[in-house]
Amino acid sequence: VQLQASGGGLVQPGGSLRLSCTASGFTLDRYYGIGWFRQAPGKEREAVSCIMSLDGSVSYADSVKDRFTISRDRAKKTVYLKMTSLKPEDTAVHYCATDCTNSDNAAIKGRGTLVTVSS
Repeated sequence: VQLQASGGGLVQPGGSLRLSCTASGFTLDRYYGIGWFRQAPGKEREAVSCIMSLDGSVSYADSVKDRFTISRDRAKKTVYLKMTSLKPEDTAVHYCATDCTNSDNAAIKGRGTLVTVSS
């Protein structure tokens, strides 16, 4: 059982990326929610966004609200994070986990994908 994040890369400020988090060996509904987190060098880990399994409700950190959109495709067992209006401060390793508040508590945590926002 694992989560695999993908879709990161180098993008200019103001650009967009879509990250994917795909589950293997289990269905997304097995856990109460799937969260996206990020860790930048020298900074604390940040919980970026969450989508709840039961009703699909979503939440965002203030730092990404109105710029990022989380969604899911149950059939593909994939959670997406659409990132727009990217800023240099969004540069970080982004990863997903089966928890929405603290990835250390997650039963499953995927390897991250690096997002670099730079001109």
